[in-house]
Amino acid sequence: MTGLPSLARRRRTGLLVLLALLAVAAVAGVAVGTRFLDPLTVYRAVRDALTCPGGPFSCPAGSTEAEIVRGLRFPRTVLALFAGCALGVAGALVQGYTRNPLADAGLLGLNAGAAFLAALAVYLFAFTAPEQYIWFAFAGALLAGLAVFAASSAGGASPLTLVLAGAAMTAFLQAMTNAVVLLDATALDTYRFWVVGTVAGRDAEVFWQVVPFLLFGLVLAAAAAPGLNLLSLGDEVARGLGVHVTRNRALGFAAVVVLCGAATAAVGPISFLGLVVPHLARVFTGPDYRLLLPWSGLLGALVLLTADILGRVVARPGELQVGVMLAAVGAPFFVLLVRRRKLVSL
Repeated sequence: MTGLPSLARRRRTGLLVLLALLAVAAVAGVAVGTRFLDPLTVYRAVRDALTCPGGPFSCPAGSTEAEIVRGLRFPRTVLALFAGCALGVAGALVQGYTRNPLADAGLLGLNAGAAFLAALAVYLFAFTAPEQYIWFAFAGALLAGLAVFAASSAGGASPLTLVLAGAAMTAFLQAMTNAVVLLDATALDTYRFWVVGTVAGRDAEVFWQVVPFLLFGLVLAAAAAPGLNLLSLGDEVARGLGVHVTRNRALGFAAVVVLCGAATAAVGPISFLGLVVPHLARVFTGPDYRLLLPWSGLLGALVLLTADILGRVVARPGELQVGVMLAAVGAPFFVLLVRRRKLVSL
């Protein structure tokens, strides 16, 4: 029997292709830059670093190429994979809980909270290195998320109140951030570089600071997925099927806050990733969030890393930040997506 492949076959084929593309992108992420490194050199440098007698990355680099891989490109590539995965999953969760196909984590005030405390840390404590202000950015996203959920809960914690509370919080925090950066030139310079969104200049220290939170957030997201499937049928139906609506929404919102907060603190606010990636994933998974979340994570990792690689190529010997690349490509691409209604339906 001929015809279109079944959904299950499309999922299997798509997953194999996606994993292969991720592997290629990971190698390219370490190899491509101002100085191109061949894949064999990349393999040897990573292998030698992981098999150090005293533990991974404990022995000194044996060459300039190995130092480039270990000190710069390998941590940058791994951070891009984890941050992209986190933002893809967070975007799918936000769209599910708000029942809004045009929503992403920035709609809930998380990016604005991270930006405000990051700018405040630079202004008050003269922190200019990412590993210094990263905790303030994460705390800002966490506090903004808690404030939004508390305000939403006072009105019943419905999808509408979440969006309204998030919009109000975003406007307030953006105004406060503007006030801070206008007071201090150093805060303005640091904020201007961070707010674009980039994985450049992020070393292994930044990665190890955020990876526990990213892993914890992914566990929370997996726990929230079954209940989110039922919530998509409506709150009353979900209650009738035994779902504690407020508890599940709080669990999912906690996952969004942890994932988006950690990723945004590390690489800055990345536009369009959490918005576009879930729609691409639904082509293969349908509306089942038990499949949609992992697919969104894998696609998010691939899209962010690919955008970072393209940014190094198009402006050589310099580079364009990943946030610029995603905004430039993501905006017209999303316009094409929303023209196909079946891709934006939740």
